Amino acid sequence: MITWLMLAAGLVLLVIGADTLVKGAARLASSFGVPSLVIGLTVVAFGTSVPELAVSVKAAYAGQAELAIANVVGSNIFNVLFILGVAALIMPLIISKQLIRQDVPLMVLASIVAMLMALDGQISRLEAAVLFAGLLVYTAFLFYQGKSKPSSETADHEIDDMLKDKKPAWQSALLVIVGLVLLVLGARWLVQSAIELATAWGVNEAIIGLTIVAAGTSLPEVVTSIVATIRGERDIAVGNVVGSNTFNILCVLGLSGLVSPTPLLAGAQMSAIDIPVMVAVAMLCIPFFFAGSVLNRIEGGLFLLCYVAYTWFLIALSLKFEYLPDLQKGIMYGLVPLVGIYVAYSLMQDLRHRSKKHNM
Repeated sequence: MITWLMLAAGLVLLVIGADTLVKGAARLASSFGVPSLVIGLTVVAFGTSVPELAVSVKAAYAGQAELAIANVVGSNIFNVLFILGVAALIMPLIISKQLIRQDVPLMVLASIVAMLMALDGQISRLEAAVLFAGLLVYTAFLFYQGKSKPSSETADHEIDDMLKDKKPAWQSALLVIVGLVLLVLGARWLVQSAIELATAWGVNEAIIGLTIVAAGTSLPEVVTSIVATIRGERDIAVGNVVGSNTFNILCVLGLSGLVSPTPLLAGAQMSAIDIPVMVAVAMLCIPFFFAGSVLNRIEGGLFLLCYVAYTWFLIALSLKFEYLPDLQKGIMYGLVPLVGIYVAYSLMQDLRHRSKKHNM
């Protein structure tokens, strides 16, 4: 019971700490004359992934190198399948052209690079440095791209409202410090409780990282995307998830690998199953988003079904349930072909619609 309370308290501290840190950093940057556009593209855009960063860096520094990767991989799978699945069931999600042409391909590319790096069972410090360098290039590109757009396209009312409330620089700095303290404490409790749960259940720490920890650290993305969907800002809901996934790979994995005393570990299951699933989920976004530029309720339901199947498989695999072979067959010969058939059907329907529109 104490372990579960520590886990819950750690998650609460991570969410509150992330929100406090983002507000403090945004206001502090504004007090030094940094434009709201830059703040939106950096501090606020990456703010929802701060819990993943705190947990993975803490795990890596503490020597729990596989938990660091598991948290990122599990969060990326959860973000797409669960968050977008739930959001699309609430209301069909609008997919912007920029997401289809730029952001989703970048997310897929980052996922593939991480998979290739982990083929040997680890991510070295040099490979982590390459990922982190990719983050710097990506951020610079977003900044340059944002500056080249008209101000009306880059305006973000939420950021403007946040910065409207002017505070002295010392108060903003204090918020940053408080946020960091809460993040460090929350990450410590979460990692410690995850290790204790894995020991008590007799499962690998990576399983806890892929499920409970990954879902918990993704709470800011859950809140942001679902609230955006309910408000009708359906493109923001999708952009938040895609941007967070890219940040998780480039920054969270990169920084974790740089601070870790040993290479980040990707065990046999992680390399053969979980990371390829993360790549497959990222690639699945391309046809689903392209067809009609909308993620509809059926597709949201398929995403959720895929997440339930994946989580069920992880639990059955770790606890060695007798029906595991039957579950594997059901996924491979039932769910995977179903998704493939639906993707092919959606693309054909979209092609017909575009052809009709062109001929009119």
